[in-house]
Amino acid sequence: MIIAVNCRLLLKNQLEGIGWFAYETLKRITRDHPEHQFIFIFDRPYDPGFIFGDNVQPVVAGPPTRHPLLWYIWFEWRIPRLLRKLHPDLFFSPDGFLSLRIPVRSITVIHDINFAHRPKDLPWWPRIYYNFFFPRFAGKAEKILTVSEYSKQDIHKTYHIPESRIRVVYNGAHEKYRPLPEEEIQKVRDHYSGGTPYFIFIGSLHPRKNLINLLKAFQLFCKQLKSEIKMVIVGEQMWHTSSAKQYLKNERVIRTGRLEPGQLRQVLGAALALTFVPWFEGFGIPVVEAMQAGVPVLTSHVTSLPEVGGDAVLYADPGSVEEITAQMKKLATKPELRRNLIEKGLKQAGNFSWDETAKRVSEEVIKELEG
Repeated sequence: MIIAVNCRLLLKNQLEGIGWFAYETLKRITRDHPEHQFIFIFDRPYDPGFIFGDNVQPVVAGPPTRHPLLWYIWFEWRIPRLLRKLHPDLFFSPDGFLSLRIPVRSITVIHDINFAHRPKDLPWWPRIYYNFFFPRFAGKAEKILTVSEYSKQDIHKTYHIPESRIRVVYNGAHEKYRPLPEEEIQKVRDHYSGGTPYFIFIGSLHPRKNLINLLKAFQLFCKQLKSEIKMVIVGEQMWHTSSAKQYLKNERVIRTGRLEPGQLRQVLGAALALTFVPWFEGFGIPVVEAMQAGVPVLTSHVTSLPEVGGDAVLYADPGSVEEITAQMKKLATKPELRRNLIEKGLKQAGNFSWDETAKRVSEEVIKELEG
């Protein structure tokens, strides 16, 4: 069988949440199914490291999809033309996008539909594109995979897709995330924060991530608690975030930009706690990474996050600066609470792995082919 795959988010040194999902699952599926041929379709020159085996054929089809107009051209014109030549049995898209103009059977992974509920978080053109096309992509797909029960129900209720066509395949976390020895923790802190403990935020600087309320809470925390604890912000700016600039100027806030996986493992593992209080998440990979690394977690009590964190994390209302601050103070002053959260978090993280994710994606994709 021939499976064509949308690989436009496999970008060297630029993998975000959905890109990691594609990387971790495709690496395993192509390895475990040498009997099938995979055509990886890229929208720009690719890194050879993404060609996982002899059963993977790379194809480059521009233009690079950097704008909604180019998304439309790529999916509705370039992909149909290409698939007519390649004659695949299935088109698999791990980033939610599909082509409405192809006769090939299609499976997509819709990680969440935050844009349906928070459209103003996006610039005008992406907002229009997502909310016009994604209901149609969902209707087009023979099967939809998603990363939490929350997202499954959201897609079902919002787009009126039968639950029988939606399957849950949880995200995972890389096995490199493990508790650091004390001497390594201190070395990392010496390098990044002058030797002092720090909270950490991981994610793109996007309105949906609620960075403003997190930084307001940290500012209040600094006023109320006489401590040297700092805040490390890991991630790159996406959409317009100028309103956060005044809070990022706090001398105790450290911005690292994007970090390589090896660096991120260290910086996360040396943190006092992950403080991650977004307005909306389809899953929340940083929560699992932190739990697996033996780092306590403070996160939001909304959307999929309670499903992922269970009873192993602290929760706060993302709209309440005071509540976020109060939970940060607990993490800073209650060592027994931290130890308890670390123990529970290590256990909860065991419910998620990329091996299991890939196994379930493979079952759904290959089953569709062989069925």
